Amino acid sequence: MSAPPAPGTPATATPGIKQTAPASPLADPAGPTGRPALDWRLRFAALSLIWGFSFLLIKVGTHGYAPFQVTLGRLLSGTAVLAVAMAVKRERLPRTARTWGHLTVAAFLLNALPFSLFAYAELTIPSTLAGICNATSPLWGMALSLVALSEDRPTRRRVAGLGLGFLGVLTVLGAWQGFSGLDVSGTAMALLASLSYPVGWIYVRRTLAGSGSSALSLTGSQLFLGTVQLALVTPLFTSAPDAFPLWPTLSVVALGALGTGLAVLLQYGLVTEVGPTTAQMVTYFIPVIATAAGVAVLGEQLSWNTPVGALVVLAGAALTRSRPRGSRAPAPPDRAPGPRRPERS
Repeated sequence: MSAPPAPGTPATATPGIKQTAPASPLADPAGPTGRPALDWRLRFAALSLIWGFSFLLIKVGTHGYAPFQVTLGRLLSGTAVLAVAMAVKRERLPRTARTWGHLTVAAFLLNALPFSLFAYAELTIPSTLAGICNATSPLWGMALSLVALSEDRPTRRRVAGLGLGFLGVLTVLGAWQGFSGLDVSGTAMALLASLSYPVGWIYVRRTLAGSGSSALSLTGSQLFLGTVQLALVTPLFTSAPDAFPLWPTLSVVALGALGTGLAVLLQYGLVTEVGPTTAQMVTYFIPVIATAAGVAVLGEQLSWNTPVGALVVLAGAALTRSRPRGSRAPAPPDRAPGPRRPERS
């Protein structure tokens, strides 16, 4: 979840963020004949599945490892994938200390913090609820951008979307029942993880726009710094695992290699081919897939208010991004750094 962005995310194309041109092996979808090597709809579906299943992989990973260990393994695997992509493209690492400093903060806000929070949250809440909490990220982002970004003016549609999304969150949580049966700490951590993403996106927009490095270089460097952060923190709170159980290990590796590494590269290609608006529609499929995966594979229980509330949340998020008929759409933004989960989870 780069994403979803997760999982965990999941963020190569965040709304309104100044972005540098993508430099990914998948950024140019056309082969030697000028035709796409793989239809964008298939890549869109693959990205939705990868990020949607990220929450299931987190849950399985926590069955064998501590949350910090799940996050460390995820970042390590994702960094390895992007390192290979950077080597193939012969990308150079950022050169200035200023850029590395800002990337360190971005790595914490967009990777180390939300990935760890989701892993801890899924110790006590189902993966379905974690996936739905992740869907609130666009709502947090819109609310923050109205305050922090002067070019994002409040409109009736945006305010209505935020209100509708908030109503959806209350529906998911069963507010009329007094939140009975809900693990408050786990849910709060999942919501805080979702809030961390837009905070990181706004920070990236303010500090890394026009850095001169490619998006792939910045993203790979950011994941590397997130890995270093977790490598320093994990030994302080956990002990080395006594065993490496098969399914949790495979889940952590897949979570990083697919959900945090390959997903970023897929999104680069989609943004380049069909534009950021279409590519970002993947956000609305993630909670649906996460819910279906949790129920079908893990046997998690689902009450009526969870899917209904999720649909209301998604409707609110879509409304905040919609425009009145006849309004002029802004010019498409440049591409930006920073892996995203929908995080990616």
